[in-house]
Amino acid sequence: MATSVKAILFDTFGTIADWRGSIARMGAQLAQRKRIEGVDWDAFARAWRAGYVPGMARVRSGERPWMALDDIHRERLDEILEEFEIADSFSDAERAEMNLFWHRLDPWPDCLPGLIRLKPDHLIGPLSNGSLVLLSNMAKRAGIPWDFVFSSNLFKAYKPDPEVYLGAITLLGLKPGEVMMTAAHNDDLAAARGHGMRTAYINRPYEYGIDQSADFEASEDWDIVTDSVTGLADALHKK
Repeated sequence: MATSVKAILFDTFGTIADWRGSIARMGAQLAQRKRIEGVDWDAFARAWRAGYVPGMARVRSGERPWMALDDIHRERLDEILEEFEIADSFSDAERAEMNLFWHRLDPWPDCLPGLIRLKPDHLIGPLSNGSLVLLSNMAKRAGIPWDFVFSSNLFKAYKPDPEVYLGAITLLGLKPGEVMMTAAHNDDLAAARGHGMRTAYINRPYEYGIDQSADFEASEDWDIVTDSVTGLADALHKK
């Protein structure tokens, strides 16, 4: 049962961090400074994120050698600056700085209070496809109280590849059933459950805005189903 859980791992993009709202907000602020008009920055954020899965897929398939998510983000940024017809407004240095938007994502409002409640009784940390420096910078800026950071860089693999989940379990030195994967994405939890991990689903049906096409609700009987990290803390404290 969930009472045996000693470590809780968290997906980050969408589960902990509001990437869409954060990217749109930083884009609008940058546009104001540079006097760029007419860009739908919510659409820009969604278009940037749309390169995430295809970029990782080329690495996972072996089509491309290992590359960190920061590099995938940068390649996609160059594409969408052209698509939104603002490429001429940004130098290479400015694009590199813009790519760091992903290091400055804001957490959902429930995350910090929930994580603070979970931390005394559990090891907590991300298990994310983000790079080590991205996740560390995000946590430092936002005050996310991780005990450790598990990044795709550590495993040279991306979720849902088995190496990521099994590698995290090994590094923790725990049994699979003592580790809980927490995510707003059913496929992430299905992969974790396949390796014996406990599972918690946090519903974020607004993550992608108008582009949301999945994960409107839990698709399986996960160990815990809730709408927030504070709800996860409530559920675990009741068990």
